[in-house]
Amino acid sequence: MKATFMYGAGDVRVETVPDPVLKETTDAIVRVVRACVCGSDLHPYHSMPHSESGNPMGHELIGVVEEIGSAVSTLRKGDFVVAPFAFSDNTCSFCRDGFQTACTHGGWYGTPENGGLQAELARIPQADGSLVVVPGIDESSELLPSLLSLSDVYLTGYHAAHMGRVEPGKTVTVIGDGAVGLSAVLAAKQLGAEQIILMGRHRSRTDLGREFGATDVVAERGAEGIAKVMELTEGEGSHVVLEAVGLMPAYEQSFGIVRPGGIISRVGVPQYEEAPIGFGSLFGKNATLTGGPAPVRAYLESAIQQVLNGEINPGRVFDRTVTIDQVPEAYAAMDAREALKVQIAF
Repeated sequence: MKATFMYGAGDVRVETVPDPVLKETTDAIVRVVRACVCGSDLHPYHSMPHSESGNPMGHELIGVVEEIGSAVSTLRKGDFVVAPFAFSDNTCSFCRDGFQTACTHGGWYGTPENGGLQAELARIPQADGSLVVVPGIDESSELLPSLLSLSDVYLTGYHAAHMGRVEPGKTVTVIGDGAVGLSAVLAAKQLGAEQIILMGRHRSRTDLGREFGATDVVAERGAEGIAKVMELTEGEGSHVVLEAVGLMPAYEQSFGIVRPGGIISRVGVPQYEEAPIGFGSLFGKNATLTGGPAPVRAYLESAIQQVLNGEINPGRVFDRTVTIDQVPEAYAAMDAREALKVQIAF
């Protein structure tokens, strides 16, 4: 099969490798119908040291079950499925609490052991707990982009809004006009936010953000951006801030605009370990800091139904489609901001 590997910063290659095989009785093999490049994939694209062996890439897919292990009971060959970006058994105590990304038997893709999902075939560990069947869908469906977005990007945005306790009457500010930020706008709208401020400066993206539900767009950054949000909120700040970037300036904007008693919910993968939490940032405002890796599996069934019912169309964040051989071009296009989010069609 063909699969994607990264050998260092800016060095993405598509190579022919052996097909995956079942390693555990709880595994499944899935033929990939759609996969995509994630904004988080760009972090190693910028900074990964050179590797002689390369690292398998990708953690998002929808596809068709080709083979199941002897212990798999909820899946059948031919099932059309969504795979969350992290696998889990969906039965441990953390999974039952709704935090499947902390599953005691779970893990991550994009490792030599588990492989990547930007490939023609994928081995899915803990298949019963991880894969969710989508009924009545075939490979020609116009819903494929939206179903693919449920493997990570839309439900990461939803997780930000959920952890931020977005509800009717609240003012929500979303920092970042990437695919996750736009997904957070859509999720905040679904949860009834009254005012949604999108902080971003790329017109094509913020225009989509307005269509998803943003009531205001702030292009300014830093102190100017903070001042603009405070003006839009009559000097009070935002009840909820959804941070979808992961860089320190975005976090600094977050505590600059959150109102006293408000919540900052982060889903942008932090590219830092130390950050202000003292009187001038969180403590003085009685502000709450929350968020983390989205437990996509916790939200999948309801989100799939919303897509099937036509209630949401989160797949609009995909603005380019490539083949597996064109994946290096997809990375370059997203890095250059020539594409918002690229899907891979097989």
